[in-house]
Amino acid sequence: MNHKTLGATGIKVSAMGLGCWGMSGAYGPANDAESSATLNQALDMGLTLIDTADSYGDGHNETLIGQTLAHRRNTFVLASKTGWVKRTAPDGQVTVGVDGRPERIHAACDASLTRLRTDVIDLYYLHRIDPDVPVEESMGAMAELVAKGKVRSLGLSEVSESTLRRAHAIHPIAALQSEYSLWTREPELTVLPVCRELGIAFVPFSPLGRGFLTGTVLAQNQIQPGDWRTGNPRFTSDNLAHNRTLLRRLEEIAEAHGATFAQIALAWVLAQGEQVIPIPGMKRRTHLVENTAALAIQLTPDELVRLHTAFPVGAAAGERYTPEVARWAGR
Repeated sequence: MNHKTLGATGIKVSAMGLGCWGMSGAYGPANDAESSATLNQALDMGLTLIDTADSYGDGHNETLIGQTLAHRRNTFVLASKTGWVKRTAPDGQVTVGVDGRPERIHAACDASLTRLRTDVIDLYYLHRIDPDVPVEESMGAMAELVAKGKVRSLGLSEVSESTLRRAHAIHPIAALQSEYSLWTREPELTVLPVCRELGIAFVPFSPLGRGFLTGTVLAQNQIQPGDWRTGNPRFTSDNLAHNRTLLRRLEEIAEAHGATFAQIALAWVLAQGEQVIPIPGMKRRTHLVENTAALAIQLTPDELVRLHTAFPVGAAAGERYTPEVARWAGR
């Protein structure tokens, strides 16, 4: 297993990590027993970066990881996030928002440590920027967590270039998470150059296009009720009809390597630089085995050019998020 470094921290992680959101029902029903088996097998196979958040399943995800891996805590790098909150109105309506107040960050970290059954989180992200709280205040609170020994390093998720610079000036940022894949390449024009300039690790989430780039989600009837993608603009019938055409070049290269679509899509992300550390979501051992095999695939310069041409920035039809969620991204 190849390893990479989280920014300037000196913390080494496997070249690919494990994203755990799907283990809490984000993409259809999950099974705790299978999820636990997947987590343990991931460590057995050499994956050392486990990524979760307090909002995943309203704490379920962190609890699952704590119960499953507490006895192996010294064998992996634990990343978690805070910032997303749910608010219930007097009429019972639940809305999603963000909360970056210092007091909330401190309380959320303590709650995460309890659920995760650990004394320290190796990489703690601010999941989204609170527009009502200057990022300097939020990062100041997170820096206090580092000073107290509750957190080893800090990260941000889905922020703008200017916010990344402002936060980095308060405390060194070890890693930035953004959605990044063949069909979501916008970070190449925005935050990825800043990460390279400042020596910040870039951690792509959804490097398989939320499952689309596996070639197995080509129609709405393939998405189960309750799956997060049922309300995602890119997975409407009209947009899927357009997006399916993008997979032809991926299929050609997969056939040449005797590989799956997913393996080629991940090999492309892995080829984007030493500071790029993708965290594909994997809630089953079969997905784990398939995806980690991408680490052994070396795409040729010609294949990289062909993929670059086939998946230009903006190639995918449909926005990444609904307007309700999109307003919190890229601040």
